[in-house]
Amino acid sequence: MDRILEPEVMDTWQEATAYDAMDFTAVNMAFATDAIALDPNAVKILDVGTGTARIPILMCQQRSQYLITGIDLAQSMLILGQRNVEEANLSQRIRLERVDSKRMPYPDLEYDMIVSNSLVHHLPDPLSFFGEVKRLVRLDGAILIRDLIRPESERIVDELIAKFGGDYDTQQQQLFRDSLKAALTLAEVRELCDRVGFKQVNISQTSELHWTLSRQKLRLMEHQ
Repeated sequence: MDRILEPEVMDTWQEATAYDAMDFTAVNMAFATDAIALDPNAVKILDVGTGTARIPILMCQQRSQYLITGIDLAQSMLILGQRNVEEANLSQRIRLERVDSKRMPYPDLEYDMIVSNSLVHHLPDPLSFFGEVKRLVRLDGAILIRDLIRPESERIVDELIAKFGGDYDTQQQQLFRDSLKAALTLAEVRELCDRVGFKQVNISQTSELHWTLSRQKLRLMEHQ
């Protein structure tokens, strides 16, 4: 099945509230747990495509030294995210900014860890984003990028929506359908990583719905 792009930015209030109302608790907790395992001792972390900031909140609740910058292009998402951060009493450790993931205004090698969940399928050409991740993460830094994987056919899309989106309303199911069709295949992710020149990353399908790119914090000798 060919990739069908969806809008890069979900920035209507209706889209943002519908997204934030979807129950991603288990998925977000699994992502946060996996990210922490890659570098429990990191300090400066960048979350690209933070949405409503659910993942930074989960990570900071588990690691008291984490300082996370969460970025997104959707102002409505960030407004909801700021509310969530304040309700979690984490305003001193989580900063949200409206930034384009393809052109991030941060210095090279700035972050101990870069994470991104469910952003890539929104990007018409994800190559710039992958290049920015490589530029901004420290040479020994951890990386965790996870997103949906594009099914091979419309039939499989229908089956996945029935299996995983049965409790969603009509709008939420349509968001899910559009996201699946806009996602990348594993081969496309590997090609992007080869073009960027990522070193020592693992790329695999990690669930029926997701692919994951990960790199644990490296020992100094490993990247010299």
